[in-house]
Amino acid sequence: MSTTVSTTVTVTHPPTTDIAFPLSRRGDVLPAEANRLREETPIARVRTLTGDPAWLVSSYALAKQVLEDERFSLKDTANPGVPRQYALTIPPEVVNNMGNINSAGLRDAVMKTLSPRADRGLDGWLQAEAHRLIDELTAQGAPGELRGGFADPYSAALHCRLLGIPADDGRRLMAGIDIAFLTSPVPFAGAAPNWYKDLDHLLGRLTADPEPVDGLLGRFAALRRSPDASDRVDNELLATVALSLFGAGAVSTSSFLLNAVVYLCERPELADRLRREPGLIGRAVDELLRVNLSIGDALPRLALADVRLGGVLVKEGELVLVLVEGANYDPAVFPDPERIDFDRLSNPHLAFGAGRHFCPASALGRTHAEIALAVLVERLPGLRLAVPAEQLAWRPGFIKRLPERLPVVW
Repeated sequence: MSTTVSTTVTVTHPPTTDIAFPLSRRGDVLPAEANRLREETPIARVRTLTGDPAWLVSSYALAKQVLEDERFSLKDTANPGVPRQYALTIPPEVVNNMGNINSAGLRDAVMKTLSPRADRGLDGWLQAEAHRLIDELTAQGAPGELRGGFADPYSAALHCRLLGIPADDGRRLMAGIDIAFLTSPVPFAGAAPNWYKDLDHLLGRLTADPEPVDGLLGRFAALRRSPDASDRVDNELLATVALSLFGAGAVSTSSFLLNAVVYLCERPELADRLRREPGLIGRAVDELLRVNLSIGDALPRLALADVRLGGVLVKEGELVLVLVEGANYDPAVFPDPERIDFDRLSNPHLAFGAGRHFCPASALGRTHAEIALAVLVERLPGLRLAVPAEQLAWRPGFIKRLPERLPVVW
């Protein structure tokens, strides 16, 4: 008599965690859940704002695997019927603009715009703009408010210059960001009109007579005259790319600056060191990027196939969320991760993502931050929070963690 033994492999899904997700909105304190998840359940089941199930990845190794594996897609998170992180407040085709750009000329125009080397006068202009804003703050006297008085207008001015539009447009477009990047469980009435109002404004700038000659819109105007049929794209797509570049860029750079300033205010010895050693600013910005908690709700990806991730089989069509603060504070990669260490020589943080979706504006973002922070520590040597850190109001329901206002003294 013979006996046949069959072997089956069972993949166990971790239970849905009992944590509230998204995590804490406060941007100056690492959520305790980030460490607990990474240590106990580095890939965990959670429910998103919309009530959909998702996998939350919190270790560096697994986060990097998801971000670099093209079987995990960003643009497909906007498809109809897929699990969502939160309701879409911008048109689905805008979710991954760079991935949707098929024209070589259009892609080249965007990449040139995002390169600091393409604008030889950019560094000097950024320094002058930072000093101008500090002049206005100091003329009014302390306390001052650094979000409305520095971080937002500085970031908006840079992105107006990149687009080649008047600096006065910055206030209007920044107001649109306040709605465009809300995170909501359901669609809301103001989302679509908010997008199309600003899109129409940029369409008007793009199609003006005389046509634009500066920045991205100037490059787009030249592209419209291209004899290459493959580079001919309609004005609405061009304006959409420009608007989404402004939105994503301005909100990211401003929120990073705000969070970095909070850290420097709470740890004045770090600002003092930057003042004494200005050549350290590049490494300092990288470390402040690592510890920065401004990425609010994790980076979403949709599985395009069954993929084994750690000890779990993620199935095609499932949503995966990369918890950047979990990865960037992973002690397996960053010794003593909660200490801000400007001498950290190896710093492969994921603040700009990784793989195909590594942020194309990373060099520009670093330049923006290095100049802003260097000017702030030079001009405001006594920079401190004007209120207890616990009294800062961190914006709820937004794609970024940022304080509504940042009152400071100096």
